[in-house]
Amino acid sequence: MNTKKKPLGRKNYGSIPHLPNSRIGPGDHKCHEGQERIATVRARDKHDEIIVQEKLDGSNVGVARVGDTIIPIGRAGYTAISSPWLQHRLFSFWAYERAEMFMAVLKDGERLVGEWLAQAHGTIYDLPHEPFVVFDLMVEKERLTYDDFYSRVATDFVVPWLVSRGDPIPVEKAMRKLGKYGHHGATDPVEGVVYRVERNKIIDRQGGRKHVVDFLVKYVRPDKKDGIYLENVSGGDPLWNWSG
Repeated sequence: MNTKKKPLGRKNYGSIPHLPNSRIGPGDHKCHEGQERIATVRARDKHDEIIVQEKLDGSNVGVARVGDTIIPIGRAGYTAISSPWLQHRLFSFWAYERAEMFMAVLKDGERLVGEWLAQAHGTIYDLPHEPFVVFDLMVEKERLTYDDFYSRVATDFVVPWLVSRGDPIPVEKAMRKLGKYGHHGATDPVEGVVYRVERNKIIDRQGGRKHVVDFLVKYVRPDKKDGIYLENVSGGDPLWNWSG
């Protein structure tokens, strides 16, 4: 797979840093203590807004629009159809069957990023909706703000459940609000939450401001076990959350 070119010349999605006490896996890293404080304790000022959503446990994928076509890709940025894993090839077929829906939402150069929940990784879901849950609309490294993102996708796509919006919220409180099993059909305890810190940021010397996504941080349950249902970990057959 590494011999193939990445259609966008980049990864689909990077790594979100972890809050303290979050379960950290290989290659993960912790967030800066200042980011933790802003997200969970005290905002810098009235220009910060903290948005918290349910974290889902699947495979990171995306759909990019390049001209008048779409390209389903995996997290590393290679085409989903070239993946050695069946779940990613199924995502490619699923996305192409819905190409018109993606084309209606995406502009040239944009990509829709989300979690593909068709196969169980470390959480089994009894899905009440389609297996693709979208959480970002991006151009290269830049994310659309939550409102811009939501207004574009909410009619046609599933988005992660909104836990909290506004002031900072401690992890313990956010997890209580989320509930043990979350809101996407998990039958195992929910994985965690993602904090999205947006800011009305100064962009010029005249004091002009623009609402932007400043940073993301996440919390994963310390007792969460990654990928325990995947065939290369369990040694058994794949477990599917979706039979489509």
